[in-house]
Formats: sequence, structure tokens, C-alpha cells
Amino acid sequence: MPAVNVLIKPASSACNMACAYCFYRDVAEHREHAFAGMLSLERMEQVIAAAMEYAEGICSFAFQGGEPTLAGLEFYRGVVELQEKYARPGVHIHNAIQTNGYCIDEEWAAFLAENHFLVGLSLDGPAELHNLNRKDRAGKGTFNRVMHAAKLFDRYHVEYNILCVVTGKNARSIGQIYHFYQKQGFRWLQFIPCLEPLDSQRGGEKYHLSCREYGDFLIRLFDLWFADLQKGNYVSIRHLDNWMSILLGERPEVCSMTGCCSVQFVVEGDGGVYPCDFYVLDQWRMGTVGEQSFAQMQQGEVAQAFIQASLRVPEECRKCGLYGICRNGCRRDRMALEDGRLERNFYCEAYRAFFTARGRQLEQAVRLILARRSSYGGT
Repeated sequence: MPAVNVLIKPASSACNMACAYCFYRDVAEHREHAFAGMLSLERMEQVIAAAMEYAEGICSFAFQGGEPTLAGLEFYRGVVELQEKYARPGVHIHNAIQTNGYCIDEEWAAFLAENHFLVGLSLDGPAELHNLNRKDRAGKGTFNRVMHAAKLFDRYHVEYNILCVVTGKNARSIGQIYHFYQKQGFRWLQFIPCLEPLDSQRGGEKYHLSCREYGDFLIRLFDLWFADLQKGNYVSIRHLDNWMSILLGERPEVCSMTGCCSVQFVVEGDGGVYPCDFYVLDQWRMGTVGEQSFAQMQQGEVAQAFIQASLRVPEECRKCGLYGICRNGCRRDRMALEDGRLERNFYCEAYRAFFTARGRQLEQAVRLILARRSSYGGT
């Protein structure tokens, strides 16, 4: 039995915001039924029981959306009680939630802290940048609501990180964004390239992130981070942490850096289970919680077909000296041929530009971090 990671959509595609670049709204609109309903606590019990039966060592539950807080605080109180009910010796339970912060109040913050939820808070930098794409349903900016949530997390000692979606504008403004995070004391950061609609050509959206913009962003962000590191100020940036893990011979924890897809268990509001958050589509439904076990879904035809489609390594990648660390990135960013085969990553030249320009400095960063760990008696 493996460690199990379950990603749950308790409010399906429902959201109290209307972000311009929302990939999940687009995914949901490509299904026969865009909204799969709110996940009931009875169905959630089936999820927990099935996951705990299948898991070994670690069983992680991550709640996303839509906006997962719309399921209500009582739902999550019930989740914690059910996890205690189905707990097994030797299996550690981890909880995480990705939120836009819009609904967070003191009661939410106290609950998340008390129950050790790791929180991802979506915040695209200072107000003028955040509010460009992250508006509420009335079209108003949400920056103040999100910053209020961050302050509550600090007050209640919630463990959280900041997630920034990288658009063309955000990429060009990374200095401003990084220094804003620095001023706020945010030290755990994720930067995720925006996704454009499934059926569209790249470049059609106002928030488009070009290959050149992304390459420049990666270099500029690294320079800011490395300057801090050399001063003894370590900031965790997820993609840099994972690239350093690869250089150390370790397996990255981000699936897009492994070179091929694995099966997540993404649970929608009606109990349907899918292999990936980016592909919660009718053709990739692996089964339904309560009808098939996680083992049956993992070994089923849909899951295996999903994995197989990601295994091909383009000839250009095979010949590239950077493939060992690049690994062709996320499937959603791989360009498709007419026969459906996946080719090289849309951001190939961005990664090539970064590793060519800063590969040596990235290795220096690894040595610097290892030396400091050693001096403090760490491992």
C-alpha cells in the first residue's frame, strides 16, 4: 500500500470570486455537468474510510475548489471527527486547504490552527497587481479581504504559504511582488504559471504569459532569492526547492517535475474521482467513491491510460543536456501533435534560458544551504 494523497473539491466548482484566469471554471465548463454539487459529509466519510484503508505511512487530504471554504466550517469539523474515527496505527494524517481567503474570519483561523491545517493563501502581490485578476462576483478587488485573512493567520499562528499566479503582468513585476512579500514577512511562496482555456490557442487572453516573459521571470526571481540567501535570509520558493532536491538526487514533490504523470485521487462534489486537478473531465473519470476502491481506480484502464499518455519523451528532450532537471514540465503545458501525442513544453525555451543563465548559481545555492545545515548540526 502507498502513501495516499487525496485532493477534494467539497464545493465543486462553486466560488465566491471571479478570477480572470480561473482554470477550474474552464475545466468544469468542459464537463456535461459543470457543478457537481456540494460534497456531503456522508460521502466524505466514504472518502476518508477508503483512503485510510488504502494508505500506508501517510494519508494526506487537500481541499481545493472552486473555493473549498464554501462547504462551511461545520463540514470541516465533521471531517476531523471522521479522520479520528478511521485513524489507523502507523498512518499519519495531514490536512491542507487552498483558499482565496475571502471567507476567513477568526473562527476559521482558530479552527485551522487548532487542527494543524497547512493553508495555501492566493495573493498576487500588492493591491494594484492582485486586483487586476482576482475580483469578487461584483467585480470589486479582493486584496483587502485576503490581507485580512493573512493577518488572522498570523494572529492565530496558522501555518500558511502564499500562492501567486504568474501572468505576463506579474512576471514583468516580480521585483515589486517579491519585495512586497518580503515586507509582509511572507517566507513560504509558490509561483504557478497561469493556464489558458483548454481549447484555446496560447496568447489569446489578456493575462497571457509568454515564453520569454516566463524565462525572464525565472531569472529575475532567482536573483532576488539568491541575494537574500547569500545574506543568510532563506525564503522557501517551491519550484526552486524542488530543483535543488533534483540536484541532490532526491525525488521532487511537485508532480510536474517528475517527467511523467502519476494518479492523484481528485474527488468532486458528487464523489467522482479523477487522476489530476487539471483533467477533472468526463473522459478521465476513474470511478466513484463507495463504488470502487482506490486500489481498483489506481489499477483501472482510465488511470493507466492517463499515465501512459505522459510517458513519451520527445526526441528533442532526449538530446537535451538539461532534461535531467527540466523533465519537460507539466502535461498541461506540453504542446499536442495532430495525433494527440504530447510534445515538448510550451515553456521549453524559458526553462532553457533559466538553466543556461543560472544553473551554476543554482548549484552554488545547494552547496551554500548544505554548508549552513552542516554548521548548525543539521542533516
